[in-house]
Amino acid sequence: MLTNIAYLLLGLFAGTLSGLIGIGGGVIIVPALVFLFGMNQHQAQGTTLALLVPPIGILAAWTYYKQGYVDLKVAALVVLGFFIGGLLGAKLANQLSDATLQRVFGVAMLLISLKMIFSG
Repeated sequence: MLTNIAYLLLGLFAGTLSGLIGIGGGVIIVPALVFLFGMNQHQAQGTTLALLVPPIGILAAWTYYKQGYVDLKVAALVVLGFFIGGLLGAKLANQLSDATLQRVFGVAMLLISLKMIFSG
């Protein structure tokens, strides 16, 4: 029961940050599932990708859309690329060891954070 509540709180936290600053839930959820819930990297990434199946961001996106902050053409093109890229990335990830996949994820997060910290 406590674990279920912890998962709900994780989703609430990640969803709030996603709506607030536009980060993908995976930036919060994947590390949390690994470090707080003891999943391996493959399990954490697979579980987080499963979150994308329902339209979880629909209310946040609608809020932005009403303010004129959504470009539907760009969103549609990115979705198409994401659809194909997600398949390719998942196939590649499943060929890597858990340790290698965790390092790749960490490097990606580090590079993104450095770019954001030092730009603008």
